[in-house]
Order: sequence, then C-alpha cells, then structure tokens
Amino acid sequence: MRYKKADQILPQELLEKIQEYVDGTILYIPKTEEHKKNWGEGTATREELRIRNSRIYSDYLAGENMDNLSAKYFLSLKSIQRIIGQEKKKNEKGLNR
Repeated sequence: MRYKKADQILPQELLEKIQEYVDGTILYIPKTEEHKKNWGEGTATREELRIRNSRIYSDYLAGENMDNLSAKYFLSLKSIQRIIGQEKKKNEKGLNR
C-alpha cells in the first residue's frame, strides 16, 4: 500500500483539524464498506487454492498417501488432512443434491 501526503490531497482546513489529533503521524484511513473486497477477490489466489486442493484430493483418491502429498505440495500433514476432509465434505454435499 502506498501512502499519499495529506497536504497534497486534503483541503488546508481539514489538514489542520486532523493535525490537532495526530500531528506528524502516519495515519491509515480504512476503505468504506462498499469499497472493501473479500479475501482473494483482487487476485487469482482463491482460484489457485481451489484448484490445488482439488488436485490434492484427486491424488488422495488415486491412492497417494498423505505423507507423500505433504512432501509433493510442500504442506504440513495437518494441512493435507484438513484439505482432504474439506474436499470430502464438498463432494459428499454435491452427491446429495
């Protein structure tokens, strides 16, 4: 995140009022609710993780053991177990529809 100099974008009166509270301090101003994005919306990360997790589950169903999956995908054994559990639940829900 890049910062901008307040004296270059804010009206002088507003800048002086803010300086009464935080003179010379870096200040973060959060986005309004309508401008906020959910995690992964701005990048392809969410989709990449969905694809990776699907591959892990497919490999598991094809007979790959969890220790090998852990090494193959550079994840802890606990992460592999969690992913397999989540994917199994998703697939079970899909079959029940």
